[in-house]
Amino acid sequence: MKRCFGYVRVSTVKQGDGVSLAAQREAILAFASRSNIEIVQWFEEKETAAKRGRPVFNQMLRDLRRGKAHGLVIHKIDRSARNFADWAKIGELADAGIDVHFATESLDFRSRGGRLTADIQAVIAADYIRNLREETIKGINGRLKQGLYPFRAPIGYLDNGGGKPKTPDPLRAPLVQTAFELYASRRYSLRPLLAELHRRGLTGYNGKPISLHGLENILNNPFYAGIVRIKRTGMTYHGTHERLISPSLFERVQAIKSGKSGPKVTRHDHTYRGLFRCGHCDGPMVPELQKSRVYYRCTTRQCLTKTVREDVVVEAIEACLLHTQISVPDMAAFDALVEDWIAVDDGQELEKAWQLRRTNLQDRIDRLTDALIDRLIDSDTFGERRERLALEEEALANERREWGDRAKKAAHMRTLIELANSLIQNHRLGDSAEKRQLLEMTTSNRRVRGKEVYLEPSNWLHEVENTLGVSVGDPDRHRDRRGTGIV
Repeated sequence: MKRCFGYVRVSTVKQGDGVSLAAQREAILAFASRSNIEIVQWFEEKETAAKRGRPVFNQMLRDLRRGKAHGLVIHKIDRSARNFADWAKIGELADAGIDVHFATESLDFRSRGGRLTADIQAVIAADYIRNLREETIKGINGRLKQGLYPFRAPIGYLDNGGGKPKTPDPLRAPLVQTAFELYASRRYSLRPLLAELHRRGLTGYNGKPISLHGLENILNNPFYAGIVRIKRTGMTYHGTHERLISPSLFERVQAIKSGKSGPKVTRHDHTYRGLFRCGHCDGPMVPELQKSRVYYRCTTRQCLTKTVREDVVVEAIEACLLHTQISVPDMAAFDALVEDWIAVDDGQELEKAWQLRRTNLQDRIDRLTDALIDRLIDSDTFGERRERLALEEEALANERREWGDRAKKAAHMRTLIELANSLIQNHRLGDSAEKRQLLEMTTSNRRVRGKEVYLEPSNWLHEVENTLGVSVGDPDRHRDRRGTGIV
């Protein structure tokens, strides 16, 4: 009796849980019984035959070459190989005198005609896979262009079947939002944040606590901000799913992760950690405690900036806030201006300004695409920059939706005005986290040059001024005022 191996294969684990493997075994055993063959060992694989390098298939070939069996029995030709490289290995077995049998095909693999028939069927199987791949890619690209994500939902979302957007997971979505917010506060680095999320109950796909790698994947995924990114191609698409976070929050997290916003946590949890950079070398100003006094130090050797005391930083901050703060007597006048502005606004000016910004953004996208086509940048650089532009597109679209409601615009302006009326008080009374948040909201371009501290008011303070047509704070605040913290 001839001793042979039996090889059965399905393309997926899910398919292997059904009857396909059992059906293949039954057909092979029936063929072996008719052909006086003994199946001495089974090789079972759950992987597509279109892919080269199948471990079980390769191990079987090695054992056959070592003479551990006289031949091989496979259910059908397309169960053995659907790529030409592996099919060539099957042919090499036959050339080496090893018998190859196909349980459901009545052909003699040793004869010229039988070999030719098998080769033709193998070519057809390979072509089938090639066509299937092309059609699958076409379908995936079509879904992506519709804003649908055709793969497994990220943690925090639920799958709803093909052709439907992902929806927030009621249990995990709030925890994913919390992960972004906590990390953006700079009070947590990755490992402390992971421990906090474990305490709150965030789990992965398998129901177990999320891993550090899983947390990094969440924080790096723009899907939560409404952008679908395909890493393999570097392409980005605007998703139709509900966002869990704003594009600005996602960008803030990326800036912190890349180190552009300084360290996330320090031993003593200093108030302004990660918020100031050196005006000479652009390095971070690192806080440290010396003799009960906090200093902010540039870590770059030979830099002109050395250290600056925290009380000097505080003076500069409050000077900046003082020059941008709205006085109490002006509040009523500002409120009346808001009402007048809303009453006469017909949206034409806002639409015109929005269209101009949208055109400028599209020009930047076109130039980036041209740079890729002209090979001035590589695909990885293109993917990174295109993702940032996609986030800008999402933020711009969201802005347009928000200012379409006059009542919302009025409420937004009143909120800004109320905040601008109490900047100094909020800064003095807030705890460390609140002071950091206030400073991030109200200032930008925070620099230390030598012993002097410089800050600029944030854009929203200028928005109050430009929208209302009034001067906020000191009219001379744009001058270079050393010692007051204003640039």
